[in-house]
Amino acid sequence: MRKKTTTTEQSDTKGGESLRSKTTKFFNNSRKNPFSYKELIKKLHLVRDKDKKALKDVLEDLVREGILAKDKSGLYSNAGSSGGESLVTGRVDFVNARFAYVIPEGEKADNDIWISSNKMSGALDGDIVRVAVYKKSGGGNKGTKSAEGEIVEIVERKRTSFVGRIEVSARHAFVVPDGRKMHVDIFIPKEHINGAKTGEKVLVDITAWPTRDEKSPTGKVTEVLGMAGENETEMHAILAEFGLPYEFPNQVIKAAQDITAETSEAEIKKRRDMRGTTTFTIDPEDAKDFDDAISFKYLDNGNWEIGVHIADVSHYVQPGDTLDKEAYRRATSVYLVDRCVPMLPERLSNELCSLRPNEDKLTFSAIFEIDADAKVLDEWFGRTIIHSTRRFSYEQAQEVIETQQGDLVKELTILNTLAKKMRAQRFKEGAISFETVEVKFQLDAKGKPLAVVPKVRKDAHKLIEEFMLLANKRVAEFVFNLRKGKGTSNTMVYRTHDAPNPEKLASLATFAKRFGHKVELDDENAIAKNLNKLSDEVEGKPEQNVLQSLAIRTMSKAIYSIEPDMHFGLAFKHYSHFTSPIRRYPDVMAHRLLQHYLDGGKSADKEYYIEACEHSSAQEKLAAEAERSSIKFKQVEFMQSSIGKEFEGIVSGVTEFGMFVEIVETKCEGMVRLADMDDDFYEVDTDNYRIVGKRNKRMITLGDSVQVIVKSTNLERRTIDLELVKNSDGNRDVNRDALDFSDARKPSKR
Repeated sequence: MRKKTTTTEQSDTKGGESLRSKTTKFFNNSRKNPFSYKELIKKLHLVRDKDKKALKDVLEDLVREGILAKDKSGLYSNAGSSGGESLVTGRVDFVNARFAYVIPEGEKADNDIWISSNKMSGALDGDIVRVAVYKKSGGGNKGTKSAEGEIVEIVERKRTSFVGRIEVSARHAFVVPDGRKMHVDIFIPKEHINGAKTGEKVLVDITAWPTRDEKSPTGKVTEVLGMAGENETEMHAILAEFGLPYEFPNQVIKAAQDITAETSEAEIKKRRDMRGTTTFTIDPEDAKDFDDAISFKYLDNGNWEIGVHIADVSHYVQPGDTLDKEAYRRATSVYLVDRCVPMLPERLSNELCSLRPNEDKLTFSAIFEIDADAKVLDEWFGRTIIHSTRRFSYEQAQEVIETQQGDLVKELTILNTLAKKMRAQRFKEGAISFETVEVKFQLDAKGKPLAVVPKVRKDAHKLIEEFMLLANKRVAEFVFNLRKGKGTSNTMVYRTHDAPNPEKLASLATFAKRFGHKVELDDENAIAKNLNKLSDEVEGKPEQNVLQSLAIRTMSKAIYSIEPDMHFGLAFKHYSHFTSPIRRYPDVMAHRLLQHYLDGGKSADKEYYIEACEHSSAQEKLAAEAERSSIKFKQVEFMQSSIGKEFEGIVSGVTEFGMFVEIVETKCEGMVRLADMDDDFYEVDTDNYRIVGKRNKRMITLGDSVQVIVKSTNLERRTIDLELVKNSDGNRDVNRDALDFSDARKPSKR
């Protein structure tokens, strides 16, 4: 007897082909892409209602037979092999409007997957996606190193809101996002414009994500930030872009205002009274929150008692209360070019917890007995009350140290001498000595940049730094050693820093060799020593900036963790953050944990602190990105008046689409795009940090001195476009005198 024909086999499409056959053929041609039922109706061009209904049966039959797979979201994909592709999960790096890379999870950078923009399936920069990898790419500017693929599933969206400038028409609007890696506009229906006007910066929530056949997501305006280009608008826009708050909820402000400034006698009796000990603060000239102070006392045995006193935020902010929840959410203060966005309301950060002079203040202290060799002979940790009698700016303290005149000259001189000895000992034990040049802006009343000046770190800065490092280190060691020999350690919030990436170190060593410098990598225990040796060798030489910059790029990022791992950069076996609870939530946690253990408490819950450390690390990264964006914005704003002017620059980076050049005079960085270099076709040699002319073989390498003209600036994208100056012969002007790349000899000085 003949087998009965199923419903799905009977249902034919208009072309006479069975729906089942058409569906399976479609999935075979689509590799492992997942599709929803509604998408399949469009893809299969089904018009009749009976075909649409029959498709559900076809799909379920194919799933039961193992031909298709159906995920939790109801998406269908080919369960079998189709051409040898493999599925890889990774994060999108949307390089430009033409293509992106997906960086596989746990994979090396050389295994990045090149994705054409028409195969992004609606994915945006930073999204976690699954990719069908199906062939090696001959394009993508990374040559054969990159496989090519197609995004088949979006696992996790990086963000659901964006900031940009709105353009309003009669029936709808579009928002042009600020982010340089957001290459599509956001469609805004008329009913969701929220009163915004053309040219204003707005915050947009996405209501519908793009599909394979659509490029633009759909959104609604949730907040109007102000007119684009205005300083207040742009700073708020930067904070909103990274999901960082710029104002406190009313209930948080009220909770702070409700805290009494009075300190009871009962509270004072619980603390070590340090009000009679010489105490002072050293902070930036414009600082408003003074969260650390130093006390100094001569001891009868010839040694000194040095106290590091930190604002006792944990006295005022209790676990789980309104202030604590907000502080946890923020996790850190954010420092933009023109402002600090504090972790705590001003009532706490600038008043109750600020160690202002001539006021009694509650503190958490680390007190050390130190001898003339800067050795710690004894230590004490606990809650105190202090009374600072002098507030120094860094400049004032530096003047006292240099002139040997002024308030507390003996104390500052002794502290400076001890700090230098502690610093020398750190470097001897393997601390990294690289320091980058930072800049600050001089702004007018409206926030417009008038000048860019380098930040100078002198002895007064380093004095405070060393004693803060000492307190952070000894607190971490104290907690770690409490259960020494018992096979476990108490839960603590540590600041950890892994050793440099071996592959990046190898690249640094290869590149340094071109300048005549040898970086030994055979002995893992001597890496820091050899990096410091390189730093000493290049000091004052033309290659100093480029090699120090590359060395810093080899370093891992420091994070918060409950694991008592070492801090490579500081060469400390154990290190915590204890000294800035006004602006860092991990310091608040460290205070609470330390007091808990001083009171004899058992090891705290690990799970909570694991999550809190991960959250704090993530928020710290966002804050750093926002700070860099604000600096970049001011750099672009500052260079707007220099369009058409010529400057000397240093090649500071090379990418697939151009090279970054730092202007020597202003320290502002712009890009020379390869597309604008019309004297030859230039290709990127990423292994050797250079671009090479295809015909003339001219090379422009990281660290080269070049003459550039400011071509254009874009405040919204925070970019500066530069153009290389041409010589009379039409060639690009590159000063190679400073950098001789032969291995036979070292480069001569300029």
